[in-house]
Amino acid sequence: MLLRAGDLRFGYTPARLVIDDVSLDLAEGTAVGILGPNGSGKTTLMRLLSGGLTPQTGVARLDGVDVRSFRPTALARRIAVVPQETSLAFDYTALEIVLMGRYPHLSAFEVEGPHDLAIADAALESTGTRALAERAFRSLSGGEKQRVIIAAALAQSSDILLLDEPTTALDIGYQFEIAALLKQLNADHGTTMVVSTHDLNLAAALCERVVLIKSGGVIAQGPTAETLTAHNIRLLYDVDADVQFHERAGHLTVVPLGRA
Repeated sequence: MLLRAGDLRFGYTPARLVIDDVSLDLAEGTAVGILGPNGSGKTTLMRLLSGGLTPQTGVARLDGVDVRSFRPTALARRIAVVPQETSLAFDYTALEIVLMGRYPHLSAFEVEGPHDLAIADAALESTGTRALAERAFRSLSGGEKQRVIIAAALAQSSDILLLDEPTTALDIGYQFEIAALLKQLNADHGTTMVVSTHDLNLAAALCERVVLIKSGGVIAQGPTAETLTAHNIRLLYDVDADVQFHERAGHLTVVPLGRA
Protein backbone atom coordinates (compact mmCIF):
# COMPACT_ATOMS: atom_id res chain seq x y z
CA MET A 1 0.00 0.00 0.00
CA LEU A 2 1.21 3.50 -0.85
CA LEU A 3 -0.49 5.13 2.16
CA ARG A 4 -1.79 3.22 5.16
CA ALA A 5 -3.39 4.65 8.28
CA GLY A 6 -3.97 2.42 11.27
CA ASP A 7 -6.07 2.97 14.42
CA LEU A 8 -5.93 6.77 14.24
CA ARG A 9 -7.29 8.69 17.21
CA PHE A 10 -7.19 12.45 17.60
CA GLY A 11 -8.94 15.16 19.60
CA TYR A 12 -8.45 18.91 19.79
CA THR A 13 -9.30 18.62 23.51
CA PRO A 14 -8.58 15.63 25.77
CA ALA A 15 -12.27 15.15 26.53
CA ARG A 16 -13.50 14.71 22.95
CA LEU A 17 -12.08 12.60 20.15
CA VAL A 18 -12.67 13.98 16.66
CA ILE A 19 -11.17 10.87 15.01
CA ASP A 20 -11.72 7.60 16.84
CA ASP A 21 -10.05 4.37 15.65
CA VAL A 22 -9.96 5.10 11.90
CA SER A 23 -7.96 2.90 9.54
CA LEU A 24 -7.70 2.99 5.75
CA ASP A 25 -5.43 1.87 2.90
CA LEU A 26 -4.63 3.73 -0.30
CA ALA A 27 -3.11 1.76 -3.17
CA GLU A 28 -1.15 3.43 -5.96
CA GLY A 29 -3.32 4.79 -8.76
CA THR A 30 -6.59 4.51 -6.86
CA ALA A 31 -9.13 7.14 -5.80
CA VAL A 32 -10.70 6.88 -2.34
CA GLY A 33 -13.60 9.00 -1.10
CA ILE A 34 -14.02 10.14 2.50
CA LEU A 35 -17.73 10.75 3.12
CA GLY A 36 -19.53 12.05 6.18
CA PRO A 37 -21.78 14.79 7.57
CA ASN A 38 -20.57 18.15 8.86
CA GLY A 39 -18.41 17.73 11.96
CA SER A 40 -17.72 14.06 11.27
CA GLY A 41 -13.94 14.56 11.19
CA LYS A 42 -13.24 14.48 7.45
CA THR A 43 -10.92 17.50 7.36
CA THR A 44 -9.13 16.37 10.53
CA LEU A 45 -8.57 12.94 8.96
CA MET A 46 -7.09 14.57 5.86
CA ARG A 47 -4.70 16.57 8.05
CA LEU A 48 -3.63 13.41 9.85
CA LEU A 49 -2.98 11.67 6.51
CA SER A 50 -0.91 14.63 5.25
CA GLY A 51 1.18 14.89 8.43
CA GLY A 52 -0.36 18.22 9.40
CA LEU A 53 -1.57 16.81 12.71
CA THR A 54 -0.07 14.24 15.07
CA PRO A 55 -2.46 11.46 16.15
CA GLN A 56 -2.77 10.68 19.82
CA THR A 57 -2.65 6.99 18.92
CA GLY A 58 -2.12 5.16 15.66
CA VAL A 59 0.02 6.17 12.71
CA ALA A 60 -0.24 7.16 9.05
CA ARG A 61 2.53 5.55 7.00
CA LEU A 62 3.75 6.40 3.52
CA ASP A 63 5.55 3.41 1.98
CA GLY A 64 5.84 2.04 5.52
CA VAL A 65 7.35 5.24 6.99
CA ASP A 66 5.51 7.44 9.50
CA VAL A 67 4.49 10.61 7.63
CA ARG A 68 5.52 12.67 10.68
CA SER A 69 9.13 11.55 10.28
CA PHE A 70 9.50 13.18 6.84
CA ARG A 71 11.05 16.61 6.51
CA PRO A 72 8.36 19.06 5.25
CA THR A 73 9.89 19.46 1.81
CA ALA A 74 10.40 15.71 1.43
CA LEU A 75 6.80 15.03 2.44
CA ALA A 76 5.56 17.73 0.03
CA ARG A 77 7.28 15.84 -2.79
CA ARG A 78 5.14 12.82 -1.92
CA ILE A 79 1.80 14.34 -0.84
CA ALA A 80 0.07 17.42 -2.31
CA VAL A 81 -2.96 18.97 -0.59
CA VAL A 82 -5.84 20.92 -2.15
CA PRO A 83 -7.60 22.70 0.76
CA GLN A 84 -11.23 23.79 0.95
CA GLU A 85 -10.26 27.45 0.70
CA THR A 86 -7.15 29.32 -0.44
CA SER A 87 -6.41 32.76 1.00
CA LEU A 88 -3.56 34.82 -0.44
CA ALA A 89 -1.74 37.80 1.06
CA PHE A 90 -0.88 39.14 -2.42
CA ASP A 91 -2.64 38.99 -5.76
CA TYR A 92 -0.47 36.50 -7.63
CA THR A 93 -1.08 35.45 -11.20
CA ALA A 94 -2.35 31.96 -11.92
CA LEU A 95 1.09 30.97 -13.23
CA GLU A 96 2.76 32.21 -10.03
CA ILE A 97 0.31 30.13 -7.98
CA VAL A 98 1.13 27.02 -9.99
CA LEU A 99 4.88 27.65 -9.73
CA MET A 100 4.51 27.65 -5.94
CA GLY A 101 3.99 23.93 -6.32
CA ARG A 102 7.62 23.64 -7.39
CA TYR A 103 9.01 25.03 -4.10
CA PRO A 104 9.59 21.58 -2.51
CA HIS A 105 11.91 20.77 -5.41
CA LEU A 106 14.03 23.94 -5.11
CA SER A 107 16.97 24.47 -2.79
CA ALA A 108 17.32 27.55 -0.60
CA PHE A 109 17.41 30.78 -2.66
CA GLU A 110 16.98 28.80 -5.90
CA VAL A 111 14.53 30.25 -8.42
CA GLU A 112 12.41 28.36 -10.88
CA GLY A 113 14.19 27.33 -14.07
CA PRO A 114 13.03 26.18 -17.52
CA HIS A 115 12.28 22.69 -16.18
CA ASP A 116 9.97 24.08 -13.49
CA LEU A 117 8.25 26.37 -15.98
CA ALA A 118 7.68 23.42 -18.31
CA ILE A 119 6.11 21.40 -15.48
CA ALA A 120 3.90 24.35 -14.50
CA ASP A 121 2.82 24.81 -18.11
CA ALA A 122 1.94 21.12 -18.38
CA ALA A 123 -0.10 21.37 -15.16
CA LEU A 124 -1.98 24.38 -16.52
CA GLU A 125 -2.61 22.50 -19.76
CA SER A 126 -3.91 19.38 -18.01
CA THR A 127 -6.38 21.44 -15.94
CA GLY A 128 -7.53 23.57 -18.86
CA THR A 129 -6.16 26.77 -17.32
CA ARG A 130 -3.24 27.67 -19.60
CA ALA A 131 -5.20 30.65 -20.97
CA LEU A 132 -5.47 31.97 -17.40
CA ALA A 133 -1.71 31.95 -16.73
CA GLU A 134 -1.28 35.74 -16.66
CA ARG A 135 -4.63 36.49 -15.02
CA ALA A 136 -4.72 37.71 -11.42
CA PHE A 137 -5.87 34.83 -9.20
CA ARG A 138 -8.41 37.03 -7.40
CA SER A 139 -10.07 37.90 -10.72
CA LEU A 140 -10.90 34.26 -11.48
CA SER A 141 -14.23 32.56 -10.94
CA GLY A 142 -14.62 29.94 -8.24
CA GLY A 143 -14.25 27.06 -10.67
CA GLU A 144 -11.22 28.64 -12.34
CA LYS A 145 -9.55 29.21 -8.97
CA GLN A 146 -10.12 25.60 -7.96
CA ARG A 147 -8.63 24.30 -11.21
CA VAL A 148 -5.57 26.54 -10.75
CA ILE A 149 -5.07 25.24 -7.20
CA ILE A 150 -5.31 21.68 -8.51
CA ALA A 151 -2.75 22.62 -11.19
CA ALA A 152 -0.41 23.85 -8.43
CA ALA A 153 -0.83 20.51 -6.66
CA LEU A 154 -0.04 18.67 -9.90
CA ALA A 155 3.07 20.83 -10.44
CA GLN A 156 4.22 19.63 -7.04
CA SER A 157 4.84 16.27 -8.78
CA SER A 158 3.73 14.34 -5.71
CA ASP A 159 2.63 10.72 -5.53
CA ILE A 160 -0.66 11.44 -3.76
CA LEU A 161 -3.25 14.18 -4.13
CA LEU A 162 -5.44 14.94 -1.08
CA LEU A 163 -8.49 17.06 -1.92
CA ASP A 164 -10.67 18.50 0.86
CA GLU A 165 -14.16 19.33 -0.46
CA PRO A 166 -12.93 20.19 -4.00
CA THR A 167 -16.40 21.15 -5.26
CA THR A 168 -17.74 22.99 -2.22
CA ALA A 169 -19.50 26.32 -2.93
CA LEU A 170 -19.30 25.76 -6.71
CA ASP A 171 -22.33 25.83 -8.96
CA ILE A 172 -23.36 22.68 -10.78
CA GLY A 173 -21.43 23.59 -13.94
CA TYR A 174 -18.14 24.05 -12.09
CA GLN A 175 -18.84 20.95 -9.99
CA PHE A 176 -19.10 18.96 -13.20
CA GLU A 177 -15.86 20.51 -14.55
CA ILE A 178 -13.88 19.63 -11.41
CA ALA A 179 -15.35 16.12 -11.26
CA ALA A 180 -14.47 15.50 -14.93
CA LEU A 181 -10.95 16.87 -14.40
CA LEU A 182 -10.28 14.64 -11.38
CA LYS A 183 -11.66 11.60 -13.17
CA GLN A 184 -9.39 12.30 -16.16
CA LEU A 185 -6.32 12.78 -13.94
CA ASN A 186 -6.98 9.48 -12.22
CA ALA A 187 -7.86 7.52 -15.37
CA ASP A 188 -5.34 8.97 -17.84
CA HIS A 189 -2.43 9.91 -15.58
CA GLY A 190 -2.84 7.38 -12.77
CA THR A 191 -3.02 10.15 -10.14
CA THR A 192 -3.56 8.64 -6.69
CA MET A 193 -6.07 10.65 -4.70
CA VAL A 194 -8.11 10.89 -1.53
CA VAL A 195 -11.21 13.07 -1.86
CA SER A 196 -13.12 14.35 1.16
CA THR A 197 -16.58 15.39 0.00
CA HIS A 198 -20.27 15.85 0.77
CA ASP A 199 -21.08 15.12 -2.85
CA LEU A 200 -22.14 11.48 -2.95
CA ASN A 201 -22.48 11.54 -6.73
CA LEU A 202 -18.93 12.89 -7.10
CA ALA A 203 -17.68 10.02 -4.97
CA ALA A 204 -19.76 7.54 -6.97
CA ALA A 205 -18.36 8.85 -10.27
CA LEU A 206 -14.73 9.14 -9.22
CA CYS A 207 -13.84 6.81 -6.37
CA GLU A 208 -13.15 3.09 -6.49
CA ARG A 209 -13.50 2.86 -2.72
CA VAL A 210 -15.25 4.97 -0.09
CA VAL A 211 -14.82 5.39 3.66
CA LEU A 212 -17.95 6.49 5.54
CA ILE A 213 -17.26 8.29 8.82
CA LYS A 214 -19.67 9.64 11.41
CA SER A 215 -18.80 11.21 14.77
CA GLY A 216 -15.16 10.42 14.08
CA GLY A 217 -15.60 6.69 13.52
CA VAL A 218 -15.86 4.48 10.45
CA ILE A 219 -19.31 3.01 9.92
CA ALA A 220 -18.42 1.30 6.61
CA GLN A 221 -15.69 1.19 3.98
CA GLY A 222 -15.04 -0.79 0.84
CA PRO A 223 -15.68 -0.76 -2.92
CA THR A 224 -18.02 2.08 -3.86
CA ALA A 225 -20.61 -0.13 -5.55
CA GLU A 226 -20.91 -2.27 -2.41
CA THR A 227 -20.61 0.46 0.21
CA LEU A 228 -22.55 3.45 -1.11
CA THR A 229 -25.95 1.90 -0.41
CA ALA A 230 -29.29 3.30 0.69
CA HIS A 231 -28.83 1.55 4.05
CA ASN A 232 -25.42 3.11 4.67
CA ILE A 233 -26.58 6.56 3.53
CA ARG A 234 -29.40 6.32 6.07
CA LEU A 235 -26.90 5.44 8.79
CA LEU A 236 -24.57 8.25 7.73
CA TYR A 237 -26.96 11.15 7.16
CA ASP A 238 -30.32 9.97 8.57
CA VAL A 239 -31.71 10.42 5.06
CA ASP A 240 -33.61 8.01 2.83
CA ALA A 241 -32.12 7.89 -0.66
CA ASP A 242 -32.62 6.08 -3.92
CA VAL A 243 -29.33 4.57 -5.13
CA GLN A 244 -29.29 3.23 -8.68
CA PHE A 245 -26.76 2.50 -11.39
CA HIS A 246 -27.24 5.09 -14.14
CA GLU A 247 -26.51 3.56 -17.54
CA ARG A 248 -25.83 6.85 -19.31
CA ALA A 249 -23.67 8.29 -16.51
CA GLY A 250 -21.86 4.96 -16.10
CA HIS A 251 -21.89 5.01 -12.29
CA LEU A 252 -24.16 4.94 -9.26
CA THR A 253 -26.38 7.95 -8.70
CA VAL A 254 -27.84 9.02 -5.37
CA VAL A 255 -31.17 10.85 -5.10
CA PRO A 256 -32.10 12.00 -1.55
CA LEU A 257 -35.80 11.40 -0.83
CA GLY A 258 -36.23 12.85 2.65
CA ARG A 259 -35.33 12.49 6.30
CA ALA A 260 -35.44 8.91 7.50
